[in-house]
Amino acid sequence: MKLIKLVVLASLFLFAACTKNDHTIDFTFLQLNDVYEIAPIQGGEFGGMARVETVHQALLKENPNTMLFMAGDFLNPSLLGTLKVAGERVRGRQMVAVMNAMNFDLVAFGNHEFDVSKEDLQKRLNESTFPWITANAKLKTKTATRPFYKEIGGEQQAVHETFIKTFSDADGTKIKVGFISVCIPSNPKEFVEYENMFVTAKASYAALKDEVDVVFGLTHVKLANDKRIAKLIPNVPLIMGGHEHANSTNFVGNVQISKADANAKTVYIHRISFDKKTKKTTIISELKEINSAIKEDEKVGEIVNKWQKILTSKIKEIVKNPAEIIYKTAVPLDGRDTPIRSIQTNLGQVITEAMSYAYEDEVDCALVNGGSIRIDDQLTGNITAVAIFRVLPYGGPILKVKIKGSLLKRVLDFGFLAAGTGAYLQRFNAEKIGDTWFVNHKALKGNKTYTVAFSDYLLKGFDIPFLSDTSPGVLETYTPKESDLAYDIRKAVITYLKTK
Repeated sequence: MKLIKLVVLASLFLFAACTKNDHTIDFTFLQLNDVYEIAPIQGGEFGGMARVETVHQALLKENPNTMLFMAGDFLNPSLLGTLKVAGERVRGRQMVAVMNAMNFDLVAFGNHEFDVSKEDLQKRLNESTFPWITANAKLKTKTATRPFYKEIGGEQQAVHETFIKTFSDADGTKIKVGFISVCIPSNPKEFVEYENMFVTAKASYAALKDEVDVVFGLTHVKLANDKRIAKLIPNVPLIMGGHEHANSTNFVGNVQISKADANAKTVYIHRISFDKKTKKTTIISELKEINSAIKEDEKVGEIVNKWQKILTSKIKEIVKNPAEIIYKTAVPLDGRDTPIRSIQTNLGQVITEAMSYAYEDEVDCALVNGGSIRIDDQLTGNITAVAIFRVLPYGGPILKVKIKGSLLKRVLDFGFLAAGTGAYLQRFNAEKIGDTWFVNHKALKGNKTYTVAFSDYLLKGFDIPFLSDTSPGVLETYTPKESDLAYDIRKAVITYLKTK
């Protein structure tokens, strides 16, 4: 009997020793960024939020101290978002519904959240059950500037400028983890005021650092901006970023900056260990491909399928036969983000040729900004009508513009130097050889007037600030009528491909 008691006491002592607070705690971050499609892409091979949720649930089983993040850009653009349901444009409602079901832990504003109207953004904020964060993007009203907010039950809850999460583990270790966030000021809107992202990032960290054990970044800015933030705040061990659409991990001193691929083709899994005594953070990061080998989560899959059925039904109101095969290609048409924003691609060539075709080729050249092409995919084999709507979800008319050669040269130079950004120009009949631009196979002359087919976005002064329909050098702008082929760039591409 005494022997049994001694064994029990020894076991209890051993258990107590094993569960003693060791001042170290493990937690996991699951990072997504720039997700516009809730369903799988590239013929179903990659992406899909229901697959991401399967990964999320597995991580929660591995460690309950797991957080799911979106580093900005999810409300727009998407083909679904352009459709009307019950008389209203969807405008990201499908994404919020899916993200609510996935129980996102924290979501940053990206520049494309401000593509939607103030009213639609407010609806999405109110619908969301997850917390949002931004320090530098503020709501601008007629009388003041204030944080964005959710309105729930008649009460306004301000969007977080900083965020704190408490973790604890089985042995009693407990820590507070802080988050800061800034958004790139690249999408000017009347209802948005952007404060300096570097000043606000530094101020957010200063306000938070004494309240928590460690601070992380959740940003939506250019990589160069993230690197500058890392220099300003060298004690942040990890910045989870968005905006670039292509996966990368960079280090500035001890600060890790990680970005996943757009549309959940990949996600980043950061397994983190923090020692309260030494204040040391250890991070092991895994870039995980989301592909067809991952089973879809049933609950999230049901929501995705519901919205996909709506898409199939509603798209027929725009295209009579969205599943119609309009073109067959043996060579993939490249609409991936990095190439389409950096080099002339065959898909960019097709789109700009179609723009010229829409005006019966009575233009000297055609130009579209790479950022308007949003498929982030390669079109292979049988191409359907609905695929073109995915390529160009914004739609919009093709404008026929008479423009001075001197201004056209500035536009072409600007687009050429903007490689790597959405302002890069995909072109038809405009080619640079050495230092000389050739338009319609002849050297561009500054004193000559040219007729150019432009995507309407380019004449709004966003990507190319000195180009608008009122710019000196823009002599005449023709806006197509609804009956014209050029009225919708997507229909122009579809019609053009049918002739090939």
